[in-house]
Amino acid sequence: MQPQVSSTARAAPRGDDPRVIALVDDDRNILTTVSIALQAEGFATRLYYDGAAALKALIENPPDLAVCDIKMPRMDGLELLSRLREKSQLPVIFLTSKDAEADEALGLSMGADDYIAKPFSQRLLIARIRAILRRSELARSDAADPAEASEDSEPLPEPIRRGRLVMDPARHTVTWDSAAVSLTVTEFLILEALALRPGVVKTRNQLMDAAYHDDVFVDDRTIDSHIKRLRRKFRAADAGFAAIETLYGAGYSFTDS
Repeated sequence: MQPQVSSTARAAPRGDDPRVIALVDDDRNILTTVSIALQAEGFATRLYYDGAAALKALIENPPDLAVCDIKMPRMDGLELLSRLREKSQLPVIFLTSKDAEADEALGLSMGADDYIAKPFSQRLLIARIRAILRRSELARSDAADPAEASEDSEPLPEPIRRGRLVMDPARHTVTWDSAAVSLTVTEFLILEALALRPGVVKTRNQLMDAAYHDDVFVDDRTIDSHIKRLRRKFRAADAGFAAIETLYGAGYSFTDS
């Protein structure tokens, strides 16, 4: 099946072709709605209705980023990502159901860049797309010539250094004792909110505001799940990691001691 390809000249990046986002989902209503929202933000879109139809195109004619549902017929998002990662490091955001924590964890371990639970805010999805594209662009720039910087480029935010933790907000990279820790955009934003004010307890609502837009509702369990994943990832690098502390009934804090 050939993809439905849409593009727009509205709000396209100045002097550049629009970034191409592939949308893979068997729900045509979601594809159409998200495609319209992305076009309004200056992106071009390619639409695929199942993973099997998308796989060949994503490899042979790659977009800048793919947004994939996990639950699809013929080839689900996890198999699509597994086969894609054999040949490509294309950035991928997963769309998941609210109770698909096991699938989310597996997808992230396989190399997905982030996930968003359905139902989701289009503003949130677009913000995540922009963040991941920026991270990918900076990674490519560093690989091409780490010393090269345009005089007209916007100054990048300074890395955050808290004891053994180093976070680079521009590149969305994290190290602990110089060991790289791979985080999703959502996890990065939660950790950043904690690390910017070490020792200060952040409520779940404050962490929601840091990681999500105001018009997105997430329950306490979602924030708790992100914190569990953060701890698990850091403990893979350091079994004694205990820098994210819980104050029961209040929230979480980061200690750099």
